[in-house]
Amino acid sequence: MSAEIVTDPVEAYNLITSQLQEVLNGQIIKNVLEVEKRPLKIYWGTAPTGKPHCGYFVPMTKLAHFLKAGCEITVLLADLHAFLDNMKAPLEVVQYRAKYYEHVVKAILRSINVPIEKLNFVIGSSYQKSPEYIMDIFKLSNVVSQNDAKRAGADVVKQVANPLLSGLIYPLMQALDEEHLKVDAQFGGVDQRKIFVLAEENLGALGYKKRAHLMNPMVPGLTQGGKMSASDPNSKIDILEEPKQVKKKINTAFCAPGNVEENGLLSFIEYVIAPIHELKHGTGTFEFNVDRPEKYGGPISFSSFEELKQAFKEEKLAPPDLKSGVADAINVLLAPIREEFANNAEFREAQEKGYPAPVEEKKKVKKVKNRGTRFPGSKPEGEAQTTEEVAAKLEETKLE
Repeated sequence: MSAEIVTDPVEAYNLITSQLQEVLNGQIIKNVLEVEKRPLKIYWGTAPTGKPHCGYFVPMTKLAHFLKAGCEITVLLADLHAFLDNMKAPLEVVQYRAKYYEHVVKAILRSINVPIEKLNFVIGSSYQKSPEYIMDIFKLSNVVSQNDAKRAGADVVKQVANPLLSGLIYPLMQALDEEHLKVDAQFGGVDQRKIFVLAEENLGALGYKKRAHLMNPMVPGLTQGGKMSASDPNSKIDILEEPKQVKKKINTAFCAPGNVEENGLLSFIEYVIAPIHELKHGTGTFEFNVDRPEKYGGPISFSSFEELKQAFKEEKLAPPDLKSGVADAINVLLAPIREEFANNAEFREAQEKGYPAPVEEKKKVKKVKNRGTRFPGSKPEGEAQTTEEVAAKLEETKLE
């Protein structure tokens, strides 16, 4: 990524909001850049629950844009949020997951040439247990209704038939993080929208200012419908997925011939592969190669996403070839991250303790019962009886 910072307020605003699905209160950002003439303070938070997947490349490319626009960025590793999300893991395990997420985020950013020394990493529990923060939770819970809190977390907190109270606290804390991290804007996926609206509508009641909210699109999963999710292993490619496993998952992805509307692979190219190529090679550049067998036309290259999309729509590019190209591109993206993992003992320990392998329960071996004889007074189970012993026992039990 170019180290040159964009200083023109209009250019900076366009860069900050580029490739986003939605912006709430963009005027707040413009005011900071044009009137206050200072760097925009922004935070991106992630709750360390399931293992990070390739969808995380999307927010990482936006962090690169924010840095180029001169923003001051805080990356929040929301360990207490992960703990509150329906007890997906005990707190001591979540702490290792937070370390794992930090390693992953830094490794992704390094792999796409983003300078991480300009990022401020914060663990949520480092300030969310302070008296001031807890008092703010009480104050906000006096303003937000149960229904509003439930609705705000509906797309983020795991939904179950009998929800825990923790799921209602989660969105309140995310709203308060904006104030306690002293930022101008919060960045996240469009699935966070209801929490962002909760913050906009209720922080003012505590005397806190309204913030801007930036939302990137969600990367569709590999299965038909739905987003790429840490809780659905078939919908995602893990950041440390082995090359063979990447190819296997991509080969089983939903990819109907000519269907460009419901195609997670094309979306992955649009939202992940293309922006990263631009970061590395300059704005407006695009290259996607398919190492196609000679009998199907040989290798083919595309210089724009629209050209690729049209070729697939017209069925000039077959699903197996698209899958092959995406699998190769993903393995190129993941190679430096896998290498960093292999060479970093702390990274490996964080994964091992944050995501311990499930312990298989040994199946109990059923004892074969020796049912003995039908005669009363037979020996205990497992002891044989002779005919003479049985006859003698019968003699003893006869009525005199």
